[in-house]
Amino acid sequence: MEFKDIFFYPFLIGTVYLFAVVIWRFAKWFLGLSKIDKIRVRIGLFSKKTLKSIWESIREGLLHRNVFRNNKLLGYMHMSLAFGWFLLIVVGHFEASSYHGSMFFPFQHSIFFRYYVTDNVDFPGHVFFSYAMEILLLFVLSGVMLAYFKRFRSKAFGMKRTTRMRYGDRIGLTALWMIFPTRFLCETFTAGVYHNGSPIFNHIGDAFASLGNLQPWLNPLWLLYSIVLGVFFVAMPYTRYMHIFAEINLIFLRNWGVTLKERRVNTYTLAQVYSCSRCGICIDACQLNLAGIKNSQSVYVLKNIRNKNLTDEVLFNCLICGKCQEACPVGIDVNKLRITQRIETTRQYNSSYDYLKTSVAKKTDIVYFAGCMTHLTPAIKKSMLQILDAAGENYWFMDEHKAPCCGRPLMTAGQFDAAQKLIDTNTKMILDSGAKKLLVTCPICYKVFKEDYQLPNVEVVHHSEYILDLVKQGKITLKASDQKVVYHDPCELGRGSGIYAQPRELLSQSVTVKPIAHEREKALCCGGSLSNLKISMDERSVLSAQVMNEFASYNPDYVVTSCPLCKKTFAKTDILPVKDLAEVVVENLTPRS
Repeated sequence: MEFKDIFFYPFLIGTVYLFAVVIWRFAKWFLGLSKIDKIRVRIGLFSKKTLKSIWESIREGLLHRNVFRNNKLLGYMHMSLAFGWFLLIVVGHFEASSYHGSMFFPFQHSIFFRYYVTDNVDFPGHVFFSYAMEILLLFVLSGVMLAYFKRFRSKAFGMKRTTRMRYGDRIGLTALWMIFPTRFLCETFTAGVYHNGSPIFNHIGDAFASLGNLQPWLNPLWLLYSIVLGVFFVAMPYTRYMHIFAEINLIFLRNWGVTLKERRVNTYTLAQVYSCSRCGICIDACQLNLAGIKNSQSVYVLKNIRNKNLTDEVLFNCLICGKCQEACPVGIDVNKLRITQRIETTRQYNSSYDYLKTSVAKKTDIVYFAGCMTHLTPAIKKSMLQILDAAGENYWFMDEHKAPCCGRPLMTAGQFDAAQKLIDTNTKMILDSGAKKLLVTCPICYKVFKEDYQLPNVEVVHHSEYILDLVKQGKITLKASDQKVVYHDPCELGRGSGIYAQPRELLSQSVTVKPIAHEREKALCCGGSLSNLKISMDERSVLSAQVMNEFASYNPDYVVTSCPLCKKTFAKTDILPVKDLAEVVVENLTPRS
């Protein structure tokens, strides 16, 4: 048997193995979906959502648009590797088709075309294909060179930190790094012997040929190219590079309406986990780095879930502030993934809460629920009551004397069953009141009331929305002052609930809000998060001081936030005065005539 009949076997074996594993995993993930999610897939399959998914797969899976938005150099590196390789495969197939005059030919000819076609046959488009394939290869090689450089000089890419790799990833990475340089040598050496390339590679081949006879090198090089392709394909399903297929799968499932269920681990959870490319963007976004915590960032949690070695120390050491989720170019719902894992870990520890009793509800138009943290910052509570009274609202202070917690802190700790008992108790009281509006001053409460409570015909509003509405209706009026403030976007209110404009619009009625670098989606966490069960008080202090020092650099009169926990955390630093939105409003209330 001749060499040309067997050298492509490593590539063939790797390709068959890769697609067998990928198809098996996709089938397993689909079969593990809930019944309703399977229906969503079937309906979405023959809709415009599929066309949208194809375009998004090109835009994100190949062109890496979101990576470009975060880091142009990193985006180019990923795009040149993904899109460049894709074009090499597609254009290479058309080249072989044009040569054979048919779409049907031995599959290995499109991958190893220059090995099989060593004569200068004049087939349709041969000049175009020669130039196109070589330019595309050089395009991919530019990405490989950047990848080499990034591995050792990541700061040049604007990245302070990169991911740590395990042994399997190193095998996959080494094989990937060898594929295109090896192909370059194969094609230029072959061009140096047979002159079957474009003038570009023919000249490079001639330069190599001037150093010695290239003929003995051809078969070993083409065999090496086949081997590194095969090794990469076999390693791919077990390394970070599985994201190449998993991300495309995730895009389709997401657009078809499949959602992550916070209460349980399912196969859609795995679809998200395997979609992580470990690009490292989320690492720099994590504030825990400032406190010396470097092993619990989302990329490591996803890796540990995948490798089934996730520890509580890593799982529970997270602020769940959403900064990493906002930065993730793949759009992985890392907050829900982490909470879901916490639920699985702590399921057996859920409290019965048998002592809960529903208080008698007061009939009212508005229910005001202060929440635990507002009770711990009484100035906010006092200000809210003054505003409600000034507006002449008919309200009931639901938790003035006693009421269960909203349940959100228990949820983020993984105690979902216990939280549900609190939710049921609160729900009955709210519905019994007949109120049409539920007013909260805590973003933590706001998020859980909006997302996890079933409150038909009850509008849930945060006090930033509610007070602004009072001003617009003319129920209260505010005077202007010459004070200049910095506004801090709380995590659960901003990234968690999308409320950015209302607090600023309300503040602008009385004070000047200074724009700052880290605001809105890029806002920094105060460090006081109730979701982190492992961080020490000293580590929290480092985080809050860092944020307040940044605020101080803008020389404001004081800092404004709209979260009682953030206010309480920042106030401990004694760096700047801190006020809640409600306090600023009360200070600038115009007395009713």
